[in-house]
Amino acid sequence: MKTRKAFTSDEIAALKPNEKIALVATINYEGLPHVTLLTSLLALDDTHMALGEFSKGLSKEYFKKNNSIGFLILTMAMDMWRGKALYTHSAQEGAEYEMFNEFPMFRYNTYFGINTVHFFDLVQANEKERLPLATIALAYIKTAIARLSAKQHKEEQPLDTLCMKLFNRMDALKFAAWIDDDGFPTIVPLLQAKASDPSTIVFSPGAYSNELLKLTSGTPLAVYALTLKMENILTRGVFKGFQRHAGILTGMLDINYVYNSMPPVHGQIYPKIPLTPVKEF
Repeated sequence: MKTRKAFTSDEIAALKPNEKIALVATINYEGLPHVTLLTSLLALDDTHMALGEFSKGLSKEYFKKNNSIGFLILTMAMDMWRGKALYTHSAQEGAEYEMFNEFPMFRYNTYFGINTVHFFDLVQANEKERLPLATIALAYIKTAIARLSAKQHKEEQPLDTLCMKLFNRMDALKFAAWIDDDGFPTIVPLLQAKASDPSTIVFSPGAYSNELLKLTSGTPLAVYALTLKMENILTRGVFKGFQRHAGILTGMLDINYVYNSMPPVHGQIYPKIPLTPVKEF
């Protein structure tokens, strides 16, 4: 796939609306991939990007510690851009701060506005893509067949019933993220992925095979699920490689972490964090 180090004027305009899916992949304190929906991400000009913060979350902490990010932006016209960038600084005033707060989504919102703008230097952007829907549909069917024989029976169950239903909904969009050889997170559409059981995510590599088949066993892998109602869940674990199930080549992820990134309360779901009594007021 062809890559560039600058956006065109048409791309800058296409990426500006808030009505889009914009994902940012960061690297957490343990060096593992983390994915967040940050729809305010846009291109300021041909080589600079920015996003407006209206709620706290782990992603902002992570890119301030490790400034390498990956991004994926999918517009309402189903055009998609992916790339990599470097976080440079943040501001709570200035022209960009005013610009974000003038967007209708934030200007007329009673409950929140943009409180901080984060800035990035573009490192690399893929040329505009279109989702290969026919290829994804075939991979989806293969995954649905393979998952029936790929079930594991583990005592630990990271995904509860609600998470399982969200992950396996037909209208749920899924995306995989891992740390590339250059040290940047990368995001790949994985719409065909399904949870075969509460501890396992499976997928056919039929769509985006040129990228997915490069994954090796033992790679830390995150899979993010999102519905059009903006319900979302982040899972992460260890990629166990490709195996044959029902005669179908199937990628398998053993889940060891689940995170709710939906506002207003972000938080870790699995492993469960023990409740501690409040002793001081």
